[in-house]
Amino acid sequence: MVKKAKRYFNTSGPNEPQEHYTLKRVKLIEKGIDLVQRERYFTIWAPRQTGKSTYFLMLAQKLETMGWEVLHINVENYKSATEEILLKILANQFRRKFNIHLDALTFPLFHDQCLDIKDRKILFIIDEIEGLNKEIFGQFLHTIINLYQFRKEHSLKSIILVGVTNIVGVIQDDASPFNIADNLEVPYFSNKETFELLHMHEEETNQVFDRKVKDKICDITANQPGLVNGFAYQLVTRHPKKEKIDYDDYLKVEDWYLTEAVDKNISNIIGKAKQHRAFVEKLLFTEEKQKFKINDDTIKFLHSHGLIEKDIEGNVAFWVPMYKKAVYDAFSPTLNGESGRFFRNVNFKTLFYENGKINFDTVIDNYRDYVKRRSFKYFREKDENGQYKNLKEAAIGYSFETYIQAFLQEVEGKSYLEPHTGLGRSDLVLNIKGNEYVIEFKIYRSPGTFEKGKKQLVFYCQSIGISEGIYLVFVPNTVTLPEIKDQVQTIEGIGIKTYIVHYDEEKDF
Repeated sequence: MVKKAKRYFNTSGPNEPQEHYTLKRVKLIEKGIDLVQRERYFTIWAPRQTGKSTYFLMLAQKLETMGWEVLHINVENYKSATEEILLKILANQFRRKFNIHLDALTFPLFHDQCLDIKDRKILFIIDEIEGLNKEIFGQFLHTIINLYQFRKEHSLKSIILVGVTNIVGVIQDDASPFNIADNLEVPYFSNKETFELLHMHEEETNQVFDRKVKDKICDITANQPGLVNGFAYQLVTRHPKKEKIDYDDYLKVEDWYLTEAVDKNISNIIGKAKQHRAFVEKLLFTEEKQKFKINDDTIKFLHSHGLIEKDIEGNVAFWVPMYKKAVYDAFSPTLNGESGRFFRNVNFKTLFYENGKINFDTVIDNYRDYVKRRSFKYFREKDENGQYKNLKEAAIGYSFETYIQAFLQEVEGKSYLEPHTGLGRSDLVLNIKGNEYVIEFKIYRSPGTFEKGKKQLVFYCQSIGISEGIYLVFVPNTVTLPEIKDQVQTIEGIGIKTYIVHYDEEKDF
């Protein structure tokens, strides 16, 4: 029997352990304590909803038991604050928290007055540091630099700057001996930690998550704390009396996130991706390796906002599969009337074998006929200046996606993109009449990548227990290699059906 929960999964703001399921992250707290005890001024930066606020509040509480006095201020909404207004706000905070009276109206005077604070151990945490306007930001950081140099002489022994952008480079100052080299990383949860968080609910309520649900939450969120809590919150609030939350429950929540939820963090990610649409679409559709270079402005921007990361080979990869899926959907073109042209002259009985399974020979042939008639140009979007917003490769992908969705609507099937963080589009899984099928499509680059794609499909089919995969490859008509052809193969026990869709690189766009 499911018992009433004492706590809940938090989806906004820092956690209160008495109210919210909260991980202690003991080793991470110990790292923070060590930096503060060594009187370091350091940074904590990470994308939103990674648990930064929860972390530094837990750190502060622990340090207060060790004799430290802690002041926390959030400057997120101080974009319009002048030097005088900011210093008045700081003065109020110091007075309320420490009974310290400051009246400086300029940063140099603020620095001098801080030097007079003696015989205390103060930790000063400044959250959302990028919230200051650029001019004030620079002056404030230089004031902190100067305070750091003389920290043995005053009581501001440690300062933590918290933000969503890596500000280490911003506050390096070659003219000063101060060098904030320390950045305390607050990583996403591990799989083990996500399981631990979910288990807290299981213990309190007797309501359990199916093992597959736990695995899928780890996969789709990459253990991003905000999304982990978001998925868990949706699952348990939708089914308050259900003893076991199953995979179908999970799929409905995933679909809700993609099609209905107004999630500010997903919306933010989509907005940032749109600012670098050409780069992101290359990652989604071409699988061209891109070295991760943090000094590249585009890479730095997308990384700091949580869309991409550095993989084990040193290349760019998508960070959170859920964000990848959301961006893919957001970039899909609006209705263009093409879906109504796919099956006008098709007898649907020919699309299935007698045993009820899909006849992909007929399904793909019908799509190839469509491409010959209509090309891909109807899946390219233009901006207000008449310039194309999306890449040719993206138009190919959206064309086939629209075709498949029209097919599923006709046969009352459903589909989902299997998440992964690698480049290229995720594997498409179809569920029709109780049968599941995997389709992987790629845009041809070389014979080597053509064969590699088959191995990837084999691996995925094996991982989910499906014995057959469909491999669809879009090939420019200038490629005439005999081995690039339709074929049926068995690779490591998995049947792979390869279909080639030829296109004209000039005329079809």
